[in-house]
Amino acid sequence: MSPAPKILVTGGAGYIGSHTVLALNEAGYRVVVYDNLSSGHPEAVLPPAKLLAGDLGDSAKLDSLLAEEQFSAIIHFAASIVVPESISHPLHYYHNNTIKTTGLIQAALKHQIRHFIFSSTAAVYGSPEHLPVSENAPLNPINPYGRSKLMSEWILRDATQAYPYFRHVILRYFNVAGADPRGRIGQSTPEATHLIKAACRTVLGRKEKLEIFGTDYPTPDGTGIRDYIHVTDLAKAHVLALEHLAADSDSDIFNCGYGHGYSVREIIAAVQKISGLPLQTHTSPRRTGDPAQLVADPEKLRRTFNWKPQFDDIEKIVKSAYQWEKQRPY
Repeated sequence: MSPAPKILVTGGAGYIGSHTVLALNEAGYRVVVYDNLSSGHPEAVLPPAKLLAGDLGDSAKLDSLLAEEQFSAIIHFAASIVVPESISHPLHYYHNNTIKTTGLIQAALKHQIRHFIFSSTAAVYGSPEHLPVSENAPLNPINPYGRSKLMSEWILRDATQAYPYFRHVILRYFNVAGADPRGRIGQSTPEATHLIKAACRTVLGRKEKLEIFGTDYPTPDGTGIRDYIHVTDLAKAHVLALEHLAADSDSDIFNCGYGHGYSVREIIAAVQKISGLPLQTHTSPRRTGDPAQLVADPEKLRRTFNWKPQFDDIEKIVKSAYQWEKQRPY
């Protein structure tokens, strides 16, 4: 009996990466996580997955790892992801997200790793004219974060065209939220900017108030609307993407969301309902680079992968996030 496929997960000690590692563990894959731990947490990498601390910019260390291990696929999460920070420090985002991704693709090709799954974002669409957004919608990112990810998508697609044995899946995430329903892992970074996490920390008294950035958007209550996907359902999509490539399917792109959105005020109401606690807010002007609405059309993901999300319910998402925050020591 041949051993289970071995997967390299870059950024696997981070929020989405660690949940995907957990899903890979449970699906029987052998997993090695490569993470510089700048925002990841070693304790989030649950056994039997193995953690190797290292940066994608360390080409010698990366090359040595790929030479020693026989990886069948790479799942690439490692990236900087905060939109306002990308506007203030664009060169950091292009270096960390685009240049390092290029180096990883080069290394994968050198060692003939055939399958590559890329963590992309709905930010590549910018402010879409039509909702929900399908994969063939115009690509017009409005911030360096989105542009850095779109450039990486282009590089990956060009590499696939040049090397026929090399195939990829690009997953464009909408707003990821929640935590492992069994409470094993969650969003562990205290200063993370995710709305649901920040709202949970506020009702628990760990933040003084929750900032609402913009109340004059062309939406029913004036606040931004996003499509929130539970991190466990998103992690499952990565496992299905591996199976898709292992079946010799073509390279492809998939939106990862549920197909409906919630406003900032609706999220606040859900957090207050689940917690039974009041939440202090403060309104601020819109942030540069934030679209009014982003809602996915996930039909292609559901149809192609037979993806059946288990947590498509905002109260389930909020409850898992709130329970995780309650047990945190900070």
